[in-house]
Amino acid sequence: MLRPLLRPQPHQFLSPPSLHPSSPLSLTLTTRAFSLSTPRPKRVRLTYDLHSPPPAAKEKVEKEGNDAPIIFIHGLFGSKKNNRSMSKVLAKELGRKVYAIDLRNHGDAPHDPVHDYVHLADDVEGFMEEHEIEKPTLIGHSMGAKTAMTVALTSPSKVGSIVSVDNAPVDAALKSDFGKYIQGMRKVEDAQVTKQSEADEILQDFAPELPIRQFLLTNLHRPASTPPTTPLVFRIPIRFLAAALDNMADFPFKDPDATRFSQPALFVRGTRSHYVPDETIPIIGRFFPRFEISDVEAGHWVVSENPEGFRRAVVEFLQEKE
Repeated sequence: MLRPLLRPQPHQFLSPPSLHPSSPLSLTLTTRAFSLSTPRPKRVRLTYDLHSPPPAAKEKVEKEGNDAPIIFIHGLFGSKKNNRSMSKVLAKELGRKVYAIDLRNHGDAPHDPVHDYVHLADDVEGFMEEHEIEKPTLIGHSMGAKTAMTVALTSPSKVGSIVSVDNAPVDAALKSDFGKYIQGMRKVEDAQVTKQSEADEILQDFAPELPIRQFLLTNLHRPASTPPTTPLVFRIPIRFLAAALDNMADFPFKDPDATRFSQPALFVRGTRSHYVPDETIPIIGRFFPRFEISDVEAGHWVVSENPEGFRRAVVEFLQEKE
């Protein structure tokens, strides 16, 4: 269910709170603003899958002028493959093209030692320019959510709307699980396994939940044109991402009075997740004054845990805005 727009009072926060997802609210009173005058970061050319709508659905939305594409952005350790099924569903139901992309250091995208939201967002802007995409809806989960928010706040005139899935525009420490996943993947590579089952057995000590292990193991592969005895390796550069975990907890914008995104914004929260607690709602409203919140029965992995609830929330939100 979409919640009505909330109107926070301007005096409630001087800056976004720094949060740990399982700890009480902790305020950091600072008015440091993210600078837009810094030199343009080095861009990485992103890889993608394009999911086109059926001709009838496409023709309908084109006549109505509601055919702005959607860019679907995965989370940490994910890839465009994670969003393939939902991208097809949204393309069919909304009649829009859906670009499911790989961010740098993920999927088939190039690797780079710099991994922070300024660079991730600039890569997405480069993707929009390369493919001449105007006013898209940006949908992002977790790391992808903060990337989408950063794009919207950096270049608000280039984005039509955003859907942030289980993340908020605040500095919030990642759950310790992500560090454990890194440790587990390193141990898998050190063991030089040749079978997925061997890797899964090692990961059990670091990720007890089977769906999480299956998710992580989508990154494990045998390099092309190598014999079956060649050890499996992870596509993602574990060393780069391990060094970037603190960056993934950060949010580059600190002062909502300096910049905001005034187009529609949906924040989808997992009801069993702690990444978007009620304490963050006032700061969401200051950065994104036209926001709505939809609570979906799920943990942090909203799209995979409750695809129907997620689909319903997104379709309802975007169709209302058409």
